Amino acid sequence: MLLVYTHKITPRLKYIFKQICTRILGIPVDFTTTVEDFIAHDSLKMSYTRQSLGNEIFVRSHDLLFEQGISDLDIKVSDWEETKCFFANSDQSALPFDIFSASFYLLSRYEEYLPHVKDEFGRFTALESLAYKHQFLEQPVVDIWAFKFLKVVQAQFPDYQFQNRKYSIRPVIDVPMAYDYKYKGIMRTVGGTFKDLFSFKFKDVYKRYMVILGFKNDPYDTFRYIVNRQKYVKQKFIFFFLVGDFSTYDKNNSVQKTGFVSLIKQVGDYCKVGLKSSLFAVDSKATLKMEKERLERIINQDIPAARQSYSKLNLPETYRNLTELEISEDFTMGYINHVGFRAGTCTPFFFFDLDYEIQTPLRINTYHVLDFALLKHHSLLDKKMILNRIITEVKKVNGEFVPVFHNYTFSNSERWKGYKELFNIIIDSTNE
Repeated sequence: MLLVYTHKITPRLKYIFKQICTRILGIPVDFTTTVEDFIAHDSLKMSYTRQSLGNEIFVRSHDLLFEQGISDLDIKVSDWEETKCFFANSDQSALPFDIFSASFYLLSRYEEYLPHVKDEFGRFTALESLAYKHQFLEQPVVDIWAFKFLKVVQAQFPDYQFQNRKYSIRPVIDVPMAYDYKYKGIMRTVGGTFKDLFSFKFKDVYKRYMVILGFKNDPYDTFRYIVNRQKYVKQKFIFFFLVGDFSTYDKNNSVQKTGFVSLIKQVGDYCKVGLKSSLFAVDSKATLKMEKERLERIINQDIPAARQSYSKLNLPETYRNLTELEISEDFTMGYINHVGFRAGTCTPFFFFDLDYEIQTPLRINTYHVLDFALLKHHSLLDKKMILNRIITEVKKVNGEFVPVFHNYTFSNSERWKGYKELFNIIIDSTNE
């Protein structure tokens, strides 16, 4: 066990030390403000305060973990070997930066509470982030810093047996629209037909009725292929189905259609099923509760995880709603137009509510690549290069890689050409 001496034990301090030491490095951690207890401890120990006590591992503390509330911090990002960091320290410190305060800033999403420019859906964008502005968005810096800290601890305690974690993947399949033509109802089918006719898309009209009459497979019905791919990995895929009411933004099949309900049940037999909440549910706990209960009635079990439509988050309200409805995991944290690490990590972490200064039981799984983010790279070679670069970064720290693909990504559409190959690269990355 690692004993940390500090001048004040706060919720922020306990949260970030447990994330870095225990969840990333596998080292149990405890805290003390008593010098005598610290001296008597005969295993791993360090001090995190303003001045060192003696010859122990000493990391000089920034004020962030001892504060409450939000303030506009003066942050200067500097190079640190192969990465970058901020909250620089003095020469006395075992590390040139206070990685614990820097990690807390990123994991708590401190910057998303500060004034910023939102996009048309009200989302925090990559362009507003510290990581994008200082070119470290494509590095899991929190994990990198943690392993730099581990080297310092190993040098001081060479005989201690440290745990090693392994690289893993957790593929997410987003299902905003399970079928392109099937189970749409008469009104939507007729409306879609006239729309195609007036747009002179006669091939689409032919395709629509070939699917409806059962002569062709629906182009979005790729579920058998995806479930078969799961056989090659240990971790089960997780599918997020949209079961909210039809709206301008959310246009999935109705849960009144038995074919759609049967699909959800069949997928649930082989994979995990989570809730993809509608755009209106992001701001309404009542709507979110209704959609959660609707999906639970279909699969006859509690919903383990959620993902918000359009990757929209309103912090802290969105995560408070999930917590109050006893949803244990979220897979929304990420950027739709950029690959990389929105929270600076490839390790799941618990949401810390900065308004209430508490760690919540909601586990945040940030995603690192969204299929749409790769569309701006036109050649398949460029897409592969970007994908492999992110996978390599995760492998360096033996983290968990979370990609998000949609069911229609695996269709034969020209737009998604080559994406099956990209998905296979992810699946095969666990065998290398």
